[in-house]
Amino acid sequence: MRALCWNGVNDLRVETVADPEILNPSDVILKVRLSTTCGSDLHLIDGLIPTMREGDVLGHEFMGEIVEVGRGVTKVKRGDRVVVPSFIACGQCWYCQHDLYSLCDTSHPKPELQEPLLGYPTAGIYAYAHAFGGYAGSHAEYVRVPFADTDCFLVPDGLADEDALFISDAAPTGFMGADFCNIQRGDVIAVWGCGGVGLMAQQSAMILGAERVIAIDRYPERLAQAAAFGATPLDFTQVDVLDALKELTGGRGPDACIDAVGMEASGTGLQHAYDRVKQALYLETDRGTALRQAMLAVRKGGTLSILGVYGLMDKFPLGVLMNKGVTVRTAQQHGQAYVPRLLEHALRGELTPAALATHRFPLEESAKGYHMFKHKEDGCLRAVFMP
Repeated sequence: MRALCWNGVNDLRVETVADPEILNPSDVILKVRLSTTCGSDLHLIDGLIPTMREGDVLGHEFMGEIVEVGRGVTKVKRGDRVVVPSFIACGQCWYCQHDLYSLCDTSHPKPELQEPLLGYPTAGIYAYAHAFGGYAGSHAEYVRVPFADTDCFLVPDGLADEDALFISDAAPTGFMGADFCNIQRGDVIAVWGCGGVGLMAQQSAMILGAERVIAIDRYPERLAQAAAFGATPLDFTQVDVLDALKELTGGRGPDACIDAVGMEASGTGLQHAYDRVKQALYLETDRGTALRQAMLAVRKGGTLSILGVYGLMDKFPLGVLMNKGVTVRTAQQHGQAYVPRLLEHALRGELTPAALATHRFPLEESAKGYHMFKHKEDGCLRAVFMP
């Protein structure tokens, strides 16, 4: 089959690779109908996530049609149209039984690669380096889905493929970030980042009852989409974000701040320049401009919800959180806990994930799609690939 492969830093090629096979009775093989880029893929492409290997197939956000079923699968069948969360969960371990699916104790086949750094391994994820399981990704004609009874969700009739696609990762990640904020009537929520996850976090905060959502970014087309969703846009290159947030909240600060940016944040000032130099020299993995700003902005006793992907950050201001009494919630997405609810919200038109799909490419042109997505050319918010 054909697949988009990582061959080194910023070296992506569509190549012929072996077809996936049923390895365990709980597996299915999915014919990919749609797959999409994600901002966290850029950390892989830029060489900031270790343990990538030449020939690894990229892509963790996808939906498709089941074409082959393992003998132990009972809840889905050949021909079903399904969406699959990006983290792989067994459904049986203690963590899965407590809805902490991205912390699954079973789905990581190489836990020894994570334990020295994290203490305990997380779940495996499609196409996110061998430190996260080494699973082949979805920018391909076919993909193997382990634990299919837990990880495959039927897409209801009436919901388009492009809406279902983003319920694989962007939508549940964003919804989880808003859910972490324990939103109460009258709350103001600030969201750093208007990419796919940030926009889904903004829509989710509104669904959960936020009175006002403030969206922070620098790209006009992204801020325009945030405004179209009902958020108040702030361009961090045009205003002092901390001053603007104080003014918009009567001086108190947002009740909760969501970081949907991660380790490659853009910014201004000496601290940002320091981060860029240290990251370029591989002396730290993260540019923490957005995260530090969110920590300063959140009101005393508020909540900081971290969705951005981070590694090892230099100059992490823990004292800010401690002295202000801030509650910190963070995780990789527990998609299996949210997908059924999000499919219902999308079916009712309350959540509009398909708005993220601005550019479409056949799989053979997926490297071009990534280039456009990475450099935000032509207002590219997400590039969708059609194998």
